[in-house]
Amino acid sequence: MSFWAYMLRCADGKYYTGHTDNLDRRIAQHQSGAIAGFTHSRLPVRLVWSENFSTREEALTAEMKIKKWSVAKKEALISGNWQELSKAAKKKYPKKAETKPPIIVLVRPQLGENIGKAARAMLNFGLTEMRLVSPRDGWPNPDAGPSASGADIVLEHAEVFDSVADAVADCHHVYATTVRKRGVTKPVVTPAAAAEEFGQSAGRSAILFGPERSGLEADDVAAAGKIITVPINPEFGSLNLAQAVILCAYEWSKYADNLISPTVIEAAPPAPQTELDDMIAHLYRLLEDRRYFFPPDRTVITKRNLRTLLTQPGWNSGQVRTMRGVLAAFEKRDDFRK
Repeated sequence: MSFWAYMLRCADGKYYTGHTDNLDRRIAQHQSGAIAGFTHSRLPVRLVWSENFSTREEALTAEMKIKKWSVAKKEALISGNWQELSKAAKKKYPKKAETKPPIIVLVRPQLGENIGKAARAMLNFGLTEMRLVSPRDGWPNPDAGPSASGADIVLEHAEVFDSVADAVADCHHVYATTVRKRGVTKPVVTPAAAAEEFGQSAGRSAILFGPERSGLEADDVAAAGKIITVPINPEFGSLNLAQAVILCAYEWSKYADNLISPTVIEAAPPAPQTELDDMIAHLYRLLEDRRYFFPPDRTVITKRNLRTLLTQPGWNSGQVRTMRGVLAAFEKRDDFRK
């Protein structure tokens, strides 16, 4: 039996990707509007790409992969332009070698514990340069160390300044984090957009974070070239200092070349069909002994439903062995009763 992954171009220029075991029938259903959903309100539609696969799992995998592609990448696939497809597949991140880590500037921080938590958030994502503007309780602060949870290198090298202007005097690009513009007209970007700019722009970048209670004042924001903000609940727009730092630090970490991601363990390959067949036959046998298939005239349908259920996940050999062990336990129980 054959399975297909396919792509349709809708009347509004958008693309729909799906999979089927009968390509001609499925396309006819889309074109007639018989299938509710994405294509139903975007008629007419036409088939622009399809590929044949030997299993449903392969066709579904192709569908899900292509769904996530950009329009440029989909159109390169449709045209068969493999050079453009390869170009479109490349990430649009700046080269890691060009990435310049931003300086984290805490403006009038109030609690030593929060400075320590901010340092921890920074070091988690590879940032080490902290600057403090007029910390309320002075510096160094004995309460910062325990909250930093080992991020001592950040605290030890933290620099103290009397004003925001002094703290960012050597920086070429300054960003202010705030939910409100506070009467100052500035370009507004997300942490992700700002992180991309850090690596693409010449010179150093700095991010200003305000005091815990009130955030940055209008004069602080005025010192920045752009504002960093995130969509937030208008009824509860309060982030603590470490949370704000970690949002920006995480986005920058996507461009860092000295960080690692957790190891991804590849899934075991699907079990051979013969193993699945043996397991299903084993189950049928046990269920027949217990008169599960009742009434008799429903046996064929019930077995078909069971097979559909058991073959849906794409079992690997280890999972099949586990299931066989479960079935064997039923048999042992029967022997015990005897």
